[in-house]
Amino acid sequence: MATKIYIVYYSLYGHVEKLAKEIQKGAASVEGVEATLWQVPETLPHEVLVKMGAPPKSDAPIIEPQQLVEADGILFGFPTRFGMMAAQFKAFMDATGALWRTQLLAGKPAGIFYSTGSQGGGQETTPLTAITQLVHHGMIFVPIGYTFGAGMFEMEKVTGGTPYGAGTFAGDGLRQPTELELGKALHQGKYFADMVKKFKGASA
Repeated sequence: MATKIYIVYYSLYGHVEKLAKEIQKGAASVEGVEATLWQVPETLPHEVLVKMGAPPKSDAPIIEPQQLVEADGILFGFPTRFGMMAAQFKAFMDATGALWRTQLLAGKPAGIFYSTGSQGGGQETTPLTAITQLVHHGMIFVPIGYTFGAGMFEMEKVTGGTPYGAGTFAGDGLRQPTELELGKALHQGKYFADMVKKFKGASA
């Protein structure tokens, strides 16, 4: 039976979505892994999104909280708002109360990836504050650490991502994920899928 990796994300301007797609590629490159992209529901009205200049949503399906139970491992992705996950993603997590009461996500591996507006905008505080969501569910946080090697020590160019997970800088919205940031996302997908497979095998 295939190991199911769910990549659940919210993306307003497409930055997180680009990371999510690379993560999916990385996870799917691992033998026996099925990696699926999911979006969380949008909470802003369409007219507000238009005024904000947000592009149309992708065709990735909208996930319901109960569907999280089907996955062997889950990677959560979101943009940052004042050093924390965006309200849209928090609203989705708030809707997982029934899963928390029954602890249906307890013991399930989980990881995090994200986008921030600037270098001081939450590349570390965002995953730190998001981990609380995983802890209350009893999920097992799987960071990438420094397994990406030299790419984790880049000092000449601005690059997102931390030992907690892949990341990118959106800047004024026009900046797009760099090759190095996308490479880190690809690595996270592969690394996470490998870890989930090992964990699944050990608990079988």
